[in-house]
Amino acid sequence: MDEEVTDLAARIEKTVRSNIVQSIRAFNPSDLQAVAQLWGQHFLYAELEEATTKQRILEEIGNQFLLSTYFGRNLDALYECLTGTISKAGAQPGFIVVLEHIPISVKFDKEMREQLLDIFRDAAEFWAERKVPFRCFYSFF
Repeated sequence: MDEEVTDLAARIEKTVRSNIVQSIRAFNPSDLQAVAQLWGQHFLYAELEEATTKQRILEEIGNQFLLSTYFGRNLDALYECLTGTISKAGAQPGFIVVLEHIPISVKFDKEMREQLLDIFRDAAEFWAERKVPFRCFYSFF
């Protein structure tokens, strides 16, 4: 790994709690992916710019995260896939998750955005209890 990625990893380690959901701010997805690789953690990425409804957003997350075919495309099923299903696979090294361009639209309003982010906050809490890092970064479109 190059020095830039190592420096960024150190900065994230110092400034970003290990179990959090926060705005992506100064980070970019490719750098976060490189840090996940450096740390040996899972990198989950979803580009949501084209999705404008709750159903499409859940479909995109399911497809882009490569969730199981039985993923029910609802918030409860998303939580189960991010927590219980993965934890049954054994010890986990940690997660860096990016939800890029969450839409701001009439069909996906502020309440729905908060419900979606709450699932990731709950997943961060689930993994914190197991001492597994789960950092989720998001941006709005």
